[in-house]
Amino acid sequence: MNYRLLIQYDGTRYYGWQRQNSTDATIQGKIEVVLSRLEGRPVEIHGAGRTDAGVHALGQVANVHLTERPAEEIRNYLNRYLPEDIGIIEVKQVSERFHSRLNASEKVYVYRLATDPALHVFERKYMTPCEEPLDLGAMKEAAAYLVGEHDFQSFCTKKMKKSSVRKLEEIRLEQLLGEIRITYRGNGFLYNMVRILTGTLLEVGIGKLSPEDIPAILEAKERQKAGATAPAQGLCLKEVRY
Repeated sequence: MNYRLLIQYDGTRYYGWQRQNSTDATIQGKIEVVLSRLEGRPVEIHGAGRTDAGVHALGQVANVHLTERPAEEIRNYLNRYLPEDIGIIEVKQVSERFHSRLNASEKVYVYRLATDPALHVFERKYMTPCEEPLDLGAMKEAAAYLVGEHDFQSFCTKKMKKSSVRKLEEIRLEQLLGEIRITYRGNGFLYNMVRILTGTLLEVGIGKLSPEDIPAILEAKERQKAGATAPAQGLCLKEVRY
């Protein structure tokens, strides 16, 4: 039976979502260990996306094939034995054809910058400190160039074997109390793409790049042309849409 899991996690002490042979400190690995114990056999789960080391999630989605049993029983078992920084919000029985990654139509990521870290003592693990003055207007201008369908190879730390074309439906920048919040909504994201987009927008914000530089960066398809990779701690996978 195919089950869909809605998952949230604090990624601080994990080496990302994807299971690795060299460490057991991954989100996928932790969940699979518990489900394998429940089933009495090796179990593999499929996530909607592979968040990087240190990245958090409020709405990661995965699917897994298990022996038929009440969804609430699966959820309770997982939450009993998983570490306290991984939570299963919902378990739901779905069609056998449902695949968390292949069926996803949009993902929403949020990057949080603490412009006054003193106001965010209790959220310091989930925001990136940024006390340097930022030109939010210039950052919004730069973001407008990035929205739409483009080849985002310049914003990826891996050379893609397949297409690096993705479509960004929205980049929203908000000035909040002591914080700038950047929301990215698109049909898919490359490795480190959101963090590099953020790093590039930050360089526009401090005047190192201009908004008008963005088209040339996209056209170059070279990683070194874009800005730095922003730290992982400020990034969160907010939602996966189907």
